[in-house]
Amino acid sequence: MIISASTDYRKAAKAKLPPFLFHYIDGGSYGENTLRHNTTDIAEVALRQRVLNNMSDLSLNTEIFGEKLDLPIALAPVGLTGMYARRGEVQAAKAAENKGIPFTMSTVSVCPIEEVAPKLDRPMWFQLYVLKDRGFMKNVLERAKAAGVTTLVFTVDMPVPGARYRDMHSGMSGPNAAARRVFQSMLHPQWAFDVGVFGKPHDLGNISTYRGEPTKLEDYIGWLGENFDPSISWKDLEWIRDFWDGPMVIKGILDVQDARDAVSFGADGIVVSNHGGRQLDGVLSTVKALPGIADAVKGDLKIMVDSGIRSGLDVVKMLALGADLTLLGRSFVYALAAQGQAGVENLLDLYEKEMRVAMTLTGAKSIKDLNSDSLIKL
Repeated sequence: MIISASTDYRKAAKAKLPPFLFHYIDGGSYGENTLRHNTTDIAEVALRQRVLNNMSDLSLNTEIFGEKLDLPIALAPVGLTGMYARRGEVQAAKAAENKGIPFTMSTVSVCPIEEVAPKLDRPMWFQLYVLKDRGFMKNVLERAKAAGVTTLVFTVDMPVPGARYRDMHSGMSGPNAAARRVFQSMLHPQWAFDVGVFGKPHDLGNISTYRGEPTKLEDYIGWLGENFDPSISWKDLEWIRDFWDGPMVIKGILDVQDARDAVSFGADGIVVSNHGGRQLDGVLSTVKALPGIADAVKGDLKIMVDSGIRSGLDVVKMLALGADLTLLGRSFVYALAAQGQAGVENLLDLYEKEMRVAMTLTGAKSIKDLNSDSLIKL
């Protein structure tokens, strides 16, 4: 087992959450091979230790799209975050703001844009899919603009949802799912009262606002299946590029040619991502896909990466391999489930401390100093 702060928070989250929620965030698609490789492959990357370099002025600050960040980290978009803590998107967003990094709201969040944005002094990012309901897409983009969202993260690796068999076993989906979820909640009273009773409404806030009626958890899987669009192509993003006048990031890139296509399209950034191992099982881990993509498009746009990052050491490795920014998904949700906003802030504190140790002992005084010289080829 790979030991990290995220591992401890994962254990705490598993004890606190009903199984349908724990396995939804913890699981991957099919045999979960890519899910495993995301963490085991990054563990094999070797840092190059350097000493006696006077590291007293080390800095973790960076900048992206004109935003100054205290850490080279953003919180990734995670669906149903509001089910893991009471009004979870609000708590996670405030934790990110307090640590000087961006929070990215998911299309399928529990809290709507209009609930989260007014509670922040820092602009947030927003994630969107290409959906069959173009009216919803236009509506939510207009609402994101009105709320002051700065950066649009467009997820393109989900034209169809991958098969997540854990969800069928856990009660998130499958036969008698609603009854199983109620029974599980009764066996986890702390979550049941804090989130189940006092964390309502439990619906997809952004979609409910558009539809004018609640879109409940039991409608979630069906809505996704009906609205994801397998006909998606680059031309379907053109009107969004024209409509959105802020930075636009394409999330779900694993192939060098797709990265080049993103440059040709005019994207401001990409996220090298396999959706946390939740879509096509058997594809490359992001740590193995990243170097080739960085070689091809570094400097043409901002390169971000997610999937498998569980520590500040992992952040340093990804930056050394060519990323400009890392996104945390599962690890922050584990912390949120365990301790709410305070847990996320503590997790980020631990990541920062781990980064400082790694950079001090690799001789990198700033984020820009992290490169292939910080690593050893095995």
